[in-house]
Amino acid sequence: MTETADPDFTQSLRLEIVAVGRRLYERGLVGGSEGNISARLPGGRVLATPSGESKGFLAPDSLVVTDMSGRSLEGGQASSELRMHLRIYALRDDVAAVVHAHPPIATGFAIAGRPLDECVVPEVIATLGQVPIVPYGTPSTEELPDRMAPWVASHDALLLANHGAVTYAPTLARAIDRMESIEQAARSLLVAHLLGRVNRLSRAEVDRLMSLDPYGSRVRNPGCTITDPEPLGERSEDVLRSEVARIVRESLDGDT
Repeated sequence: MTETADPDFTQSLRLEIVAVGRRLYERGLVGGSEGNISARLPGGRVLATPSGESKGFLAPDSLVVTDMSGRSLEGGQASSELRMHLRIYALRDDVAAVVHAHPPIATGFAIAGRPLDECVVPEVIATLGQVPIVPYGTPSTEELPDRMAPWVASHDALLLANHGAVTYAPTLARAIDRMESIEQAARSLLVAHLLGRVNRLSRAEVDRLMSLDPYGSRVRNPGCTITDPEPLGERSEDVLRSEVARIVRESLDGDT
């Protein structure tokens, strides 16, 4: 299938990318000409945002069509960071859309070396699980996609150290939703840390959430940090007595 064989599909994607760019800009997830958006086209091609243009003011006909190596087939020059998108497409057949942005709070976590890995927000646990930090790689080079590669298969959102975030999904709508979700989670976690307390969900609470699967998620092992790896309420009194006795014995032995 070629683009000319299905112009309505391509035009629909163009309009959707423009809408996603406006959404990123209006919600403060990018500034200036930051960020980039892409979607798969039939025939091993990609529709992507052009280099150097504000995502809040894109025009449908300004978008660029490339092949899977990044070579321009139609339009101007795609962002040099399209390399990230192409690597994700190569590693994930189920992904048809990628969004890269610089959400300020989530990027702050990435700069501070703090992954979004605490089991605190049910929606994030169920739809994304852990959002790890990819070690720093120079933007616009193959170094960054190479650093991302080990994480792509097992995660749908990544923080990029000292850089920003990238989310990907079968549709543009889900990819932008994921970007907004990680920024919202980062905001909530930041406030909780500033207030001095983060109450994580317990293992039992996370397991129950995942069994309900209320969000249609593909996540089965969220991998986030829970309150207690073995909640006391799930342990027998005999086990507790045994542990107390062991601690007492070790204490007495240390005194002799």
